[in-house]
Amino acid sequence: MKENTFNWKYLVSICLVSAMGGLLFGYDWVVIGGAKPFYEPFFGITNHAFLQGWAMSCALAGCLAGAVISGWLSDRLGRKKLLILAAGLFVTASLGTGAADSFDVFVIFRILGGIGIGLASNLSPMYIAEITPGNVRGRFVSINQLTIVIGILASQLINWRIARPVPSGATTSDILASWNGQTGWRWMFYACTIPAGLFFILMWFVPESPRWLAQKSVYHTKASKILAKIGGDDYAVSEFASIEKTLRESNEKTNLRFLKQPGISKLLILGIVLAVFQQWCGINVIFNYAQEIFSNAGYNVSDILFNIVITGCVNLIFTFIGMFTVDKLGRKALMLIGAGGLAGIYTVLGTMYFFHIQGLPLLIMVVTAIACYAMSLAPVTWVVLSEIFPNRMRGTAMSIATFALWAACFILTYTFPLLNKLFKASGTFWLYGCICLLGFLFILRRLPETKGKSLEEIEDEFTIR
Repeated sequence: MKENTFNWKYLVSICLVSAMGGLLFGYDWVVIGGAKPFYEPFFGITNHAFLQGWAMSCALAGCLAGAVISGWLSDRLGRKKLLILAAGLFVTASLGTGAADSFDVFVIFRILGGIGIGLASNLSPMYIAEITPGNVRGRFVSINQLTIVIGILASQLINWRIARPVPSGATTSDILASWNGQTGWRWMFYACTIPAGLFFILMWFVPESPRWLAQKSVYHTKASKILAKIGGDDYAVSEFASIEKTLRESNEKTNLRFLKQPGISKLLILGIVLAVFQQWCGINVIFNYAQEIFSNAGYNVSDILFNIVITGCVNLIFTFIGMFTVDKLGRKALMLIGAGGLAGIYTVLGTMYFFHIQGLPLLIMVVTAIACYAMSLAPVTWVVLSEIFPNRMRGTAMSIATFALWAACFILTYTFPLLNKLFKASGTFWLYGCICLLGFLFILRRLPETKGKSLEEIEDEFTIR
């Protein structure tokens, strides 16, 4: 079907709204890194490593819970309702975290925000994949990654602009007594309520996924109408027929027995490994522990906040590159570029830490790592995960893969301080380099190419019936 027959204005608008889940995911995920130097003195946890780690990683407990319930509930209630729920959780968490006067309350609302992240990280790319044509799906699903990056950059910019300059050599007591330590960090969290409220309102005007509706016999007419609005009557007829065909040929109930079938289990293992690798490639420690990484490079607190903004700008620019190459170069090529590139960059980065090379050279290597990740593993992993699973159990399988991703992220986030203490920064980045090399070999041998294929064609090709 020719691209000019699609209702691009409608398609782009609904994808942008659903991708706001990614924006809030990015903001809520990174805001804590900028607030970290200020809320830790407020809650008195500066010298308590366990509580510091729990403050940074407690949202991941919510992410795991959100990932678990997202698949089961979205296959029963639909994608739209769960995205509305995620938006409501983001609003609640932003207000509650900013207003917290005790560490326990702070943690509770961070966990609620984490549930929103778990829901949005699973459902936003899945919804976009289910509503877009195969020949542009990679580009459109990458919009979700683009909004994640925009959310990250927005968080970094807002943190930088809210925080007042911290004098060099300022003590913990000085920070606690400052505006940053009493009020500034709160506004970093409050700022998220504006996009979260907008997302909550706009999601009510977005249609349900036609592929989910097609699974429910009472909604067949509604599914056809949505497909027709996207690509016209002929497109609606052909797409609906293709969806029905895969549903008929895969008429088993979506349960664990179905997930154990040879073709399905192979795809599920592939999805889990790719999800885990996206986290264990190590790039997220740069966002979550920027303070420690840049401190080791010789920067003070104010310089660190500015350097974080630089990394966010690079992240955004190279995400655009990934978006416009994923449907041209293909998923596998970009994944290989990302895994191989990071393996080499981490080798150099670890060597620089080993020889105590500080300042601009180290900042350049950190930025290079982010650029490599942003154009490859960051967007493409979500594209592949949203494509490879069959229609009938996509929500459940995506939920399992997303759960694995957030479990891997929890392990990464929690273990970095321990690894950093045990192996120093040099050994830690060399370890991540070895993981990236293993990921490169796995992708080379196991990842099929899905570029330009409809979801139903992918299901026919990669599952064994």
